[in-house]
Amino acid sequence: MVVISDIHLGTYGCHAKELLHYLKSIKPGIVVLNGDIVDVWQFSKTYWPGSHMKVVKHLLKWIGNGTKTYYVTGNHDEMLRRFVGMKMGALSIVNKVVLNLDDGKKAWIFHGDVFDVTMQYSRWLAKLGSKGYDILILINRFVNFISQKILKRGKLSLSKKIKQSVKSAVAFINNFEQTSAEIGIQNKYDYVICGHIHHPEIKTITTEAGSITYMNSGDWVENLSSLEYTDGEWSIYQFSKFDNEKMKMESKVEEKDMDNAKIFNNMLLEFNLNHQ
Repeated sequence: MVVISDIHLGTYGCHAKELLHYLKSIKPGIVVLNGDIVDVWQFSKTYWPGSHMKVVKHLLKWIGNGTKTYYVTGNHDEMLRRFVGMKMGALSIVNKVVLNLDDGKKAWIFHGDVFDVTMQYSRWLAKLGSKGYDILILINRFVNFISQKILKRGKLSLSKKIKQSVKSAVAFINNFEQTSAEIGIQNKYDYVICGHIHHPEIKTITTEAGSITYMNSGDWVENLSSLEYTDGEWSIYQFSKFDNEKMKMESKVEEKDMDNAKIFNNMLLEFNLNHQ
């Protein structure tokens, strides 16, 4: 099983090529898309690269092949909440999901924006913050270009540094994790799995009421991470320098990127939709 969240397709910050490379390397039995997969808040008709369409195509290919897929709605793709409960083949659209795992334990999975005060009371402020975050990502890419190409240094993450240095940001993450854990313990779940805060994590949280394993799948903007469950064990996957080099080597022998129209037509052919 794999849990992926906060891809933010349709934004400049999305690392779609890296994600596609990762998706091609795994064969999950269950896929949980834990919110903010397509960023409707930032969506623009003028920006939808072929790499973003290829990610959608790969996910649809999994679904078409019968891979059980849960699309858990998030705040950036909240428009899908009107379709909660809908099932289309192997795909289910939900607000949350509880899975009974092979080890007999229960995992409670949801996006996590329900705990965000700005989402509950100041939606316009949250959207404004999202635009600022997207601009920060663009600045970060320019800074990294200078750092790598000119200064010959490694990558920097401005957003990570801000999160780690601003006390209120650190407090928010801690409160988010604690609140998730407390509700999970109250409902007697063994695992609670979230996205939303772009902070990959696996840790045990203990309260007076009990203990629970809290997990966060991270994102594909800053951390390029996911959660994987294999043989009763959970782990965090993060896209590495080795993955990056392998991706570059493979891209040299692949065909040139197709445009969106060709990718879409291929999708129709694969799913036999053009004959219906």
